[in-house]
Amino acid sequence: MIISRKIMRNVSLTAHPQGCARFVRNQIAWVKDRLWTSRTASPYVAPKPGSLPRRVLVLGGSTGYGLSSRIVAAFAGGAATINVSYEREPAENKTATPGWYNSKAFEQEAAKVGLYAASINGDAFSTAVKEETARMIRESMGQVDLVVYSLASPMRIDPITGEAYRSVLKPIGKSYTALSVDVEKGLIETATIEPADDTQIYQTVKVMGGEDWKLWISYLQEKGLLAQGAKTVAYSYIGPQITFPVYREGTIGKAKEDLERTAAELTGLLQPLQGQAYVSVNKALVTRASAVIPVVPLYIALLYQVMKEKGLHEQCTEQIYRLFIDRLYTGGQVPVDAEGRIRLDDWEMREDIQAEVQKRWDSQKEGQPLVGGDLVGFQEEYDQIHGFGFDGVDYSLDVDPRQI
Repeated sequence: MIISRKIMRNVSLTAHPQGCARFVRNQIAWVKDRLWTSRTASPYVAPKPGSLPRRVLVLGGSTGYGLSSRIVAAFAGGAATINVSYEREPAENKTATPGWYNSKAFEQEAAKVGLYAASINGDAFSTAVKEETARMIRESMGQVDLVVYSLASPMRIDPITGEAYRSVLKPIGKSYTALSVDVEKGLIETATIEPADDTQIYQTVKVMGGEDWKLWISYLQEKGLLAQGAKTVAYSYIGPQITFPVYREGTIGKAKEDLERTAAELTGLLQPLQGQAYVSVNKALVTRASAVIPVVPLYIALLYQVMKEKGLHEQCTEQIYRLFIDRLYTGGQVPVDAEGRIRLDDWEMREDIQAEVQKRWDSQKEGQPLVGGDLVGFQEEYDQIHGFGFDGVDYSLDVDPRQI
């Protein structure tokens, strides 16, 4: 079939297998290039030999920060990796989700250099998948040195009660109205989001908070699958005052607060192993989710333009490379803020960056084209995470969606 880009309400309905493979290979190539970088040549210095973990489990390792974690662990540190994610598989006349293609492409590239890499496609919230993962770790690695928790899901079924919880991205207490941008048309519009009720707040925390992270770490520790000194990290976001009502002060913010509390609990739980748990607060980036959150696309488009002008823009893999090399595995104490969080959003939240973003935000007019923002970059990045927009990929060819 000929696979073309299809967008409905800012959501991509298709993914291109060869394009997704190119997306993965490009990130791997970037990481490999860093291994030849002088330790004083750039912010992305080469890792110290033997400093990175060699056995890594990534929960949600098929897209975004999770995929980048797997790439950095493998191609900067030579790690064996296992990914757990839930992806739609392809059919003869239907494409898979991008994560399915990404995982296949990653594992092909890992095999070329002799690295162990495997994926479990299933519900990471379930007990059955935890058991399958434990078996795979025991048989292939023995134990793991690092567990990355990067799951993002609209729904979670409690493995004990069977109750289904659904997450929402809504403000709390009152409705929120602010400017946004229609990504396809490039026009500024006003978006209003109605507030969540108590049930929605509770369910969002159950899906996106720290409960499942704790279940995973407790289970792996109970089975003796965490190595001495094992670390675990989960990913979060804070963002600027502009997005606080819909994000940090909204339902997702409550979930992230719970995630951060869980990190402290897990550090206590890991004390017998001299292990540590961290939350890494990362930069705002284009993801399959962020593209459909009202207000957020406008902020990201403005942020991208400002950070590119100042030479500070990063995508997922650059961020995670900095996390591994400059934060988690320096050989010394991990630098954290007053709340114990790793702040990889330090460049985004610089005072000069945020002041310029706010200035440009204030200049937007409803019904007019976006001014001073990088909507082209936003759209390009969104297309590329679905395998579209790459030079050298012939999108007019008839391809089998079941093959990379």
